[in-house]
Amino acid sequence: MQASTSISQELQLKENNVLSALQLINEGATIPFISRYRKERTGGLDEVQLQNIKEAYTSFQELEKRRLFIISTIEEQGALSDELKKRIMDCRILNELEDLYLPFKPKRKTKAEAARKLGLEPLAVALMKQDISNPESFAQRFVPGEVGDLDIALSGARDIMAEWISERPAARDIVRKHFHHSARVKSKVIKGKDDADSKFRDYFDFEESLSRCPGHRMLAVRRAEDEGVVRVSITPDRKEGIERLERYFVRHHTSASAQIQLAIADSYKRLLEPSIETEFRNSAKEEADLEAINVFAENLRQLLLAPPLGSKRVLAIDPGFRTGCKVVCLDEQGALLHNETIYPHPPQNESKRAAAKINTLVQTYKIQAIAIGNGTAGRETERFIQSVHLPAGTEAYVVNENGASIYSASSIARAEFPNYDVTVRGSVSIGRRLMDPLSELVKIDAKAIGVGQYQHDVDQKLLKEKLDTTVESVVNHVGVGLNTASEHLLQYVSGIGPKLGSAIVAYRNENGPFESRMQLLKVSGLGAKAYEQCAGFLRIADAKNPLDNSAVHPESYAVVTQIAKDLKCEIKDIVRNNELIDSIQIDRYVNDAAGLPTLKDIISELKKPGRDPRGKAKPFEFSKDVRKVEDLQVGMILPGLVTNITNFGAFVDVGVKQDGLVHVSQLADRFVSDPLEVVKLNQEVRVKVLEVDLARKRIAFTMKLG
Repeated sequence: MQASTSISQELQLKENNVLSALQLINEGATIPFISRYRKERTGGLDEVQLQNIKEAYTSFQELEKRRLFIISTIEEQGALSDELKKRIMDCRILNELEDLYLPFKPKRKTKAEAARKLGLEPLAVALMKQDISNPESFAQRFVPGEVGDLDIALSGARDIMAEWISERPAARDIVRKHFHHSARVKSKVIKGKDDADSKFRDYFDFEESLSRCPGHRMLAVRRAEDEGVVRVSITPDRKEGIERLERYFVRHHTSASAQIQLAIADSYKRLLEPSIETEFRNSAKEEADLEAINVFAENLRQLLLAPPLGSKRVLAIDPGFRTGCKVVCLDEQGALLHNETIYPHPPQNESKRAAAKINTLVQTYKIQAIAIGNGTAGRETERFIQSVHLPAGTEAYVVNENGASIYSASSIARAEFPNYDVTVRGSVSIGRRLMDPLSELVKIDAKAIGVGQYQHDVDQKLLKEKLDTTVESVVNHVGVGLNTASEHLLQYVSGIGPKLGSAIVAYRNENGPFESRMQLLKVSGLGAKAYEQCAGFLRIADAKNPLDNSAVHPESYAVVTQIAKDLKCEIKDIVRNNELIDSIQIDRYVNDAAGLPTLKDIISELKKPGRDPRGKAKPFEFSKDVRKVEDLQVGMILPGLVTNITNFGAFVDVGVKQDGLVHVSQLADRFVSDPLEVVKLNQEVRVKVLEVDLARKRIAFTMKLG
């Protein structure tokens, strides 16, 4: 079966659209580019559908590679019949393919192999046929020699039969279905590990149907197991599993059948159950990983799409007590103008001196906004800044500083600020994060940003791929200023990557700002293909051609030029002129290069060229009456910010340095299956305090305020 046929059936998409998408991917086109600029070829497939196609294609290739290896291996053994080859070729699932290969796999020393060396395979064959009236009498002929006695002969024959049963695809399918319908996750605390204060105490004596065990709970149980606190099993009822196999294998109730029953029980307990349990443990972990990774990716997407303040002069503060508050002043582009330390808090308590210094800095550097990190001493510093008499219009913003310390110690930060220590770099990161969260957050390892669940427990390769894809998607969705973007931001633009990102910045530093997109072709190493992929996502403010500051791709400039010619005006006269734009009869301009979907996108872009989809940052104020966990009282209703979203609920910051959980059951006055249906990252919400557990450092909120 062709890849496009298989994938179209799996994803329920039109095969010709899948085929076109695969062709574009294999030609080196990126998913953001295909989604935005090749709608005609793919039937308008979106980024999610395209990513699914790409992943399905990778899986298809891996399956095909394994299929060819298995056929070759069995053929070398001289055991490949036409029927077996057909069964192998018809397999669409890896487990089924491996089941067919199992009897031909090279085996280590097994009980069955030892029995074969004793010459007991003919006895096993005879017993398996179930037509021997007296197995003991028949087995006597195998006793002389190395076997020694009757029990050894029958036991050896059962070992061989047990192996045969375990290798039968039908038997494995029976047990697999049994696991699928009835497997239960069980965990028991290991003796000596039953600490009452353990974070894993919920799993000391835990049992749940595998089919109903959510991904986050599976990862929690696995973590408890990995840390040596509990033992975990994933199995269904053993007796029922054995009975299911007996119904398949046992034809008559004879003496020979009794031997088969013994072999079945042994096969199930010793071979099938452990093998299928491993299979289900792995698949459950994979599913839980995917679930957690998808949650992390969506949180990251929302965080990267946080509204920017824009190009403003910012004073940023990294709060602290004993070591003081590190203050930096940044210009509109985020360049460092000044840095120093103030001590408004204990033990120094130099609040008046600090206030005077802040006022001086605001006036000297024409500061327009203040960014305050939300870490240690964050609330205290916010209160201090509120006490300072700032010029009218100078607003203070509390900024989530997760990951700022990671950036400050990174090679990127050292390269940007080689003459400054980590405290200065961290403060700069806080200020820049207010100005443009996307530009700053791309410099930090996504795992360190703190918006996921169990990110250190999941498949790290898969996590990185997903997060990189998410960053790439967001960057291209927003668009990037060609003359202001760092190389770290540029590398996520479609078709660019780290090498070309550095080359673009080097060209810009040597030749000055880009005046047109076409200039990109002068950058060393940036050829026609890379230009095709990246040009539409790069913006040039104040460009001579207004289309260079829009999402209109250069390949469509001729269409817009023709439209302007027909309207007897310049392109600049069309931009943002909705009345004129609405008069355009776009059907007239459909051609092989630009179909109706592309033309509709062009019209939309002409109305709002280069529009930033993120909106504008707004200040948020926590309750002045609550500053630490001890201030919380059950029943309080407080303003808060959503800081993290998981499958089991949302975490909310109410300004007490400890986020509280709104369980999924407390998000709304209705059933909620997915918290993302109700809340978004950085959303302003009102919550009621349900419980405060100081010992376990847990706060429970509800959003049911009625």
